[in-house]
Formats: sequence, structure tokens, C-alpha cells
Amino acid sequence: MQWQGRRGSANVEDRRGMSGGGKLVGGGIGGIIVLVIALLFGGGDLGSILNNMTGTTTSSVSDTPYQGSQEEDELAQFVSVVLADTEDVWSQLFAEKGLTYEDPKLVLYNGSVQSACGTAGSSVGPFYCPGDHKLYIDLSFYDELKTKFQAPGDFAMAYVIAHEVGHHVQTLLGTTNMGAKQSNAQSVRTELQADYFAGVWAHHAQDMNVLEQGDLEEAIKAASAVGDDTLQKKAQGYVVPESFTHGSSEQRMRWFKKGFDSGTIEGGDTFSAKNL
Repeated sequence: MQWQGRRGSANVEDRRGMSGGGKLVGGGIGGIIVLVIALLFGGGDLGSILNNMTGTTTSSVSDTPYQGSQEEDELAQFVSVVLADTEDVWSQLFAEKGLTYEDPKLVLYNGSVQSACGTAGSSVGPFYCPGDHKLYIDLSFYDELKTKFQAPGDFAMAYVIAHEVGHHVQTLLGTTNMGAKQSNAQSVRTELQADYFAGVWAHHAQDMNVLEQGDLEEAIKAASAVGDDTLQKKAQGYVVPESFTHGSSEQRMRWFKKGFDSGTIEGGDTFSAKNL
């Protein structure tokens, strides 16, 4: 993806070097939201995720300014540019419908972070919290995406960001109540729609001539790598379709590609679709 020298977003909140804490809010509802959304790139066991989301600590700021590596700082700039691109695309698409797009904030953190949905550790992966309209990303996930999920490339990470922004789009459009406890089947439809919206963004990124050869394949490979069937087979050697919360690899690739081919909001009604 061609991103160097391009506009970055003013909506990035850098909390790296801060320790996030606090009790889980909302009597556990916040934890449910994070589990439903943040398990996009989970793959860990439920117990370890819950341990990272609970507990009582206090937020603090180090006296020493955070110093990231050159690679991490470059990735932070990349993330900012991708977020700016999503702002441009969704602002235009909303305007075409007579709507106003509200830019989300993107929070960079390391270790753990406090959100309106509760405290989360980096093991939950990138997530979106509808309670504060913010995306949360620990940049170390980029290495995990390359090694654990075998999905390298900058556009694979761009897909991750676009997917979480897709959840924000859902919140603004009211296509689903992200604050409610969802059944597994409903969760799958929610996640596949976010994949579709990620594809819509990629469609318009291509129109902006910022995609490079192989970028689309990187995103599709990432979508496949985080399918429930692929993750379950890798973790336990077998697949339990009834427990899916994000969709199979084939479904995730298909809905992302469908959004990419369409470039419109209208084609992403996963909740009415008879065949996912």
C-alpha cells in the first residue's frame, strides 16, 4: 500500500507507555462486548482473555516519555494513514445518503488499556468499543499477524483496521445492537458485515490508486487466517461450527470480497442473507 508521505489522521490517541486499569464496567456487559468484538483475532483460550480483562489496577503515566522502536513508530504512522483513508471514504459514503459520518478515535496502547467497555489486555487483539466509539490496537499485534496467523503484509494490517472501523459504521447506522449479548449466529452476521464494510473501504482505496500489487491478496489471506474453522482446527484439531462467532474462513473471504466488488453500503445486509 502506498502510504508514505500521505495524510495521517488527527484522531489517533497514543497511550503507549501508560498502564491501563480499572474494574470491568457495566456489570460485565462491557466484557461481553469486548469478547464479541475483540475475539476477531483471538485464538487464545477464554480463561486467559478473561484474566486480561478483569482485575483492579490504577492507570498511571510513566515519568519517561514512551520511546518506540523505529519499526513501531513507522507502523503507528501507517495506522494513522489508514485511519485517515477510512475517514475520507466513509464520510463520502455517508454524505451520499444524507448522513454525517462521525470519525472514531483510534487508541494505540501496549500491555493493557482502559476503555468504556472495561479493561482489556493485548491478548484480546484489536477491538472496537461502541461505548466510546474508539478502536484499540496494540501494535505488537502486527508481529502476531505475521507469525501466528501467517498473514504478512501492510495491507493485512490495513484490513484489521478497516474491519474494526466497520464495527463503528455498524454503530452509526444502527444495523446491530453491539451492546447486547448476541447469540453465536447473530455474532457471525455482525462480524461478516464488518468484513463486508472492510471490503467496501478497500474498493475505494483502490479507486484512490494507493493499492499495490498483492495488497488485495494480503487482505483476503488475513480474512481467511482468522476464520473460526481455521483457528479451531489449529487450536484443537477439529471444528465445532455451532460455536462459531466470526464465520468460517470461506465466509470471511467471501464477504470481504463482496464488499470490495460492490463498494456500496447496500450490499452488506448479512442479517437478512439466507446464505452466508
